[in-house]
Amino acid sequence: MLLNKRISIRYFLKGIQIQILWIVIFAIFIGILDRLSIFSEIILPLSIPAILGTAVSLLLAFRTSQSYERWWEARIIWGAIVNDSRTLMRQIIQFLPADRKEEIKAFAERQIIWNYALGESLRKLPFSVKVQNYLDIHGIEAQNIPNALLDAHSDQVKQIAEAGYISDFKQIQLNETLLRLCDSMGKCERLKNTVFPKSYSLLLHILIYVFAFILPFGLDDSQLVIEILITILIPSVFIAIEKTSILMQDPFENTPVDTPMTSLAETIEINIRQMIGDGNIPERKENFLYYIM
Repeated sequence: MLLNKRISIRYFLKGIQIQILWIVIFAIFIGILDRLSIFSEIILPLSIPAILGTAVSLLLAFRTSQSYERWWEARIIWGAIVNDSRTLMRQIIQFLPADRKEEIKAFAERQIIWNYALGESLRKLPFSVKVQNYLDIHGIEAQNIPNALLDAHSDQVKQIAEAGYISDFKQIQLNETLLRLCDSMGKCERLKNTVFPKSYSLLLHILIYVFAFILPFGLDDSQLVIEILITILIPSVFIAIEKTSILMQDPFENTPVDTPMTSLAETIEINIRQMIGDGNIPERKENFLYYIM
């Protein structure tokens, strides 16, 4: 999860160093092979590598576009979660009588925990101490904890409606807000569980290596070093672009380009505690990176 604006170049290169190494070895091997008498007479028109390079570029453009759409959709969904969390608490505060502070606080605590639990579930991480303590105290056990917390919201809405604290119309409004939260949770789960086809990456890698193989035969053989450098540079750029799209395509994988769910959950917690007048407001953790390498 990215909380500052700088992404380590070292982290990025670490993800492609093996592929770059193979490209370097491959380019040197093909460059030397091209100098041998049996291959030196093989000359390909430069238009052939150019056509293949164009095809790779188009495939990479589509891959990057689709990956960015997944990343941006995740951010839109969590923006809706922030808004709906505030809306839910605003409705609870307005609808319930002022003397029902316990019910208001119960909704607030549960909504705060729901945001943290959703983010940690999407990342498939063990629950934090804050979340686990809440679950233990309230005896909540379920395969899908965020969904169980929304069920608890719904049950409490039903209880306060039956007790006459809110009208039927207000109950409907609260249920509509809970419905939007459930919808956002489902969208996150869809993104998490729908993986990008592996065959697409395999096809790209094959085309990149084929491009690297035929490129030296379309270049001038008089300058071996320049030929090898070009054969290394262009495929490496392709590999780097693909790595960028891979980093973006899974927005809930706990990486530096991850959707900042913990940061957004902290923002929601601060907002909710301010709304209910709770002085136990956590400090924002800025300029830090929280992710597992």
